[in-house]
Amino acid sequence: MSAFKQESKEALSFLSGFVKWVLIALFTGAAGGLVGSAFHLSVSHAAAFRASHPWMLYLLPVSGIMIVLIYRLLHTEDKNTNTIIDSIQLGDRVPLALLPTIYLATALTHLFGGSAGREGAALQIGGSLGNFAGRLFHLDEKDVRIATLSGMSAVFAALFGTPLTATVFALEVISVGVLYYSAFVPCLVASLVALQISVLFGIAPEHFAVAVSPVHAVLLLKVAALAALCAVVSILFCLCMHQTEHLLRRAIPNDFVRVLAGGSAIVGLTLLLGTTEFNGAGMDSVARAVEQGAVRPDAFFWKLVFTAVTLGSGYKGGEVVPCFFVGATFGCLAGGLLGIPAGFAAAIGLVAVFCGAVNCPLASILLSIELFGSEGVICFALACGIAYMLSGYFGLYSSQKILYSKVKAEFINIHAR
Repeated sequence: MSAFKQESKEALSFLSGFVKWVLIALFTGAAGGLVGSAFHLSVSHAAAFRASHPWMLYLLPVSGIMIVLIYRLLHTEDKNTNTIIDSIQLGDRVPLALLPTIYLATALTHLFGGSAGREGAALQIGGSLGNFAGRLFHLDEKDVRIATLSGMSAVFAALFGTPLTATVFALEVISVGVLYYSAFVPCLVASLVALQISVLFGIAPEHFAVAVSPVHAVLLLKVAALAALCAVVSILFCLCMHQTEHLLRRAIPNDFVRVLAGGSAIVGLTLLLGTTEFNGAGMDSVARAVEQGAVRPDAFFWKLVFTAVTLGSGYKGGEVVPCFFVGATFGCLAGGLLGIPAGFAAAIGLVAVFCGAVNCPLASILLSIELFGSEGVICFALACGIAYMLSGYFGLYSSQKILYSKVKAEFINIHAR
């Protein structure tokens, strides 16, 4: 009888835990879906307005001053995606003020032509929402971390329409080598709820039509070679993001002067190149590379420069969509030289460079399926595996922990470089 009572008590605890997390995930997903949809529409309208009013670019330096002022007024200086990662690893509190600051700053960056993505804001908005929800429901420190992950997944899914990627990415990006499986159901439910809300707002999930080549031994060898090159590009991307910010901060300590200089540099580079292709997020260029196999040969280089200067000088946004841009355009170029169809190579380059930069192979494979379909997943999986191993311990987020070695069954517990 005592054994039966023990089993019944244990079953009840699992059931109550399940119900608790589903309810919290429904709340977090709804909030993340609403805010994420509003953010998506804000950034899209801002980019469209700038495209129809090219003179807005000349005000980019002035918008940088506005961004610095917003962060100072709301006391969120030096708060970024690393803040969210730290909150999950260390149990730190995330200020809710981070939500409006990153929302407004990213919208301003896109409105005036800075080169940045959206997902950095998605992780910060979602993380602050989830952290707030955890405290609102009086969860303990460990449960607040799960709620924070759920918020990250929700807003990511609302922006990109990739709920599986959003779920696994949130779990995988925090600590490479260890997944918080207890957060799987909350993150997945929150992602699915947020996705449905974004669809109601007319936001179509990201998807690209790509012609996948039949898989054979020679193609796999070519994909492996391309993935190795993409690993190098991912390292270069991470180094440029980190070192540009470090050098600019050291050379120009004053935040206002630094953002003015960076904005002016972006304006000058845009006029020099005679194109606005490298301003904004650049998803149109990604689509051309994947679906048409058409890129300018130096596109990946210039996008890398534009994004490093934009984010390094103090503008706000994310690195992942620019990472998609760099990976797709580089893959399209290098894949063509290797004899891989250009569009297919662009798709492989996108997921491989992303994987190398964020150290999330499972999320990257799921991303390939949600963006390009399941056909050719073997090629994408091979590319992700190689890029993950050969990218070493570099990463976009310095707070990310690499708990286990990439080449040996060994606990190392270091931060990404």
